[in-house]
Amino acid sequence: MPLRSLLGGAAGNLVEWFDWYVYSAFSIYFADAFFPDQDQTAQFLATSGIFWVGFLMRPIGGWLLGRIGDRHGRRTALAWSVGLMGGGALLLAAIPGYGTIGIGAPILLMCARIIQGLSLGGEYGAAATYLSEIAPEGRRGLWSSFQYVTLYGGQLLALAFLLGLQASGVSDAALSNWGWRLAFVVGATLALAVYLLRRGIAETPDFAQERAPQRRAGGIAELWLHHRRSVLIAFGLAVGSNVAFYTYTTYMQKYLVGSSGFSKPLASQICALATIVAILLQPALGALSDRIGRKPLLYWFAIGGIVGTVPIMTAIGRTHDPLAAFALVLLALTILSGATATNAIVKAELFPPHVRVLGVGLPYAISQSVFGGSAETVALGLKRAGHEHYYFWYVTVMIGIALVATMAMRTEKDRKR
Repeated sequence: MPLRSLLGGAAGNLVEWFDWYVYSAFSIYFADAFFPDQDQTAQFLATSGIFWVGFLMRPIGGWLLGRIGDRHGRRTALAWSVGLMGGGALLLAAIPGYGTIGIGAPILLMCARIIQGLSLGGEYGAAATYLSEIAPEGRRGLWSSFQYVTLYGGQLLALAFLLGLQASGVSDAALSNWGWRLAFVVGATLALAVYLLRRGIAETPDFAQERAPQRRAGGIAELWLHHRRSVLIAFGLAVGSNVAFYTYTTYMQKYLVGSSGFSKPLASQICALATIVAILLQPALGALSDRIGRKPLLYWFAIGGIVGTVPIMTAIGRTHDPLAAFALVLLALTILSGATATNAIVKAELFPPHVRVLGVGLPYAISQSVFGGSAETVALGLKRAGHEHYYFWYVTVMIGIALVATMAMRTEKDRKR
C-alpha cells in the first residue's frame, strides 16, 4: 500500500507535468499553426503569452483544489487534478489550425491552457501535501523530493518524446503538421490511466485521523489571519525558485536556439541530458535535508543563484560548444536543486493539516501565476527589445526574495523529520 500511494502521488505528478511541458517542448513546432505570418521570436512570444495565461488560472486552481483537499481528502483533490489535465490535453490535440478556423484556433488554445492551469494550480499543493504526509518519520525529505523527481521527469518525458520523433526521421514539417498533436493524445491517455490509479490510493494519516466535526478546512480567511507569516514565507520561497526553474528549464531550450545558435534537436538533447542528472540529485538532496535540515539547502540555492545566474546565463549565450553548454545548464540546475529537492516538505511543514493543501498550494500558485509563468514572456520581450541581459538581473533579484524568505523561517520550522 505505501508503494501504491507513492506511485499515485508521484506518477500522477509526472503525467501532469508531462502534459504541461509538452506545450513548451512542442511550441517551437506548433507556433506557426496558431500564429502564422510572424517572425520566429514573435511566434515564440505569442505561444509563451498563452503559456502564461495558463499560469494566471493557477491561483483559482490552488484555491479550489486546496479546499477540496482539506475538506474532502488529498486523494479526491489528486483525482480531480489529473482529470482536468487530461481533458485539457485532449482539447489541445483536437484544435484545428489558424488556416482552418482563423482566430478560433488561438482562442481554443487559450481555453485548453486555462483548464490545464486550473489543474496544475491544485496539483502542487495536493501532491506536496500527500507525499509529505504518507512518508515515514525521518524520511519526509526523501519521499517529498519525488515531487520534483516526477516534475523534472514529466519535462524529460516531453523532451524524450520530441527527441524520439526527431530521431525516428520525422521531419520538422511533419512535427509542425501532426507530430505535436500526437504528444497531446499520449498525454491525455496517460492522464486517464493515472486518474484510475489515484481513485484507489490510500488517504493520508494526517487527514484520516481528523474526525469529521474537527475537519475545519478554514479557507483563505483563516489562512491569512492565523498563518500569515507562513503564507508570506511560502510565497517568497516560491517566487525565487519558480522564476529560476522556468528560466533554467522551459526557457532554456528557446535560449539555446535563439541566442546561442544551437539547432532545435541539439538544444533539446542538451536540456534532456542536464535534466536526467537533475532528477538524480533530487532524492539525494531530499535525504540530506532529513539529516542536516532544510535551510542549508535553501541557502545553497539562494546564494548560489544570486552569485551565479548572470555569469552562467551570459556564458551559455556566448558558447557554441555543446559540451560547454551542457555543463553550464547542469550547473544552473544543480544550484536550483537546493530549492527543488526541499520544495514540497519545506512548505508542508509550515502549515497544520486542516489548511495544509491550501496553504502549500495557493501561495505557490500565485507566485507561479505572477512570476513563474511570465518568465518566458519577460525574457523574450527583453530579447526582442535588444536588452536580453536585463533578464538575468531580473532572475537574480527574484532569487534574492527567496533568500529573504529563507532567513525569515523560524528555526523550529526547520527541524529534522
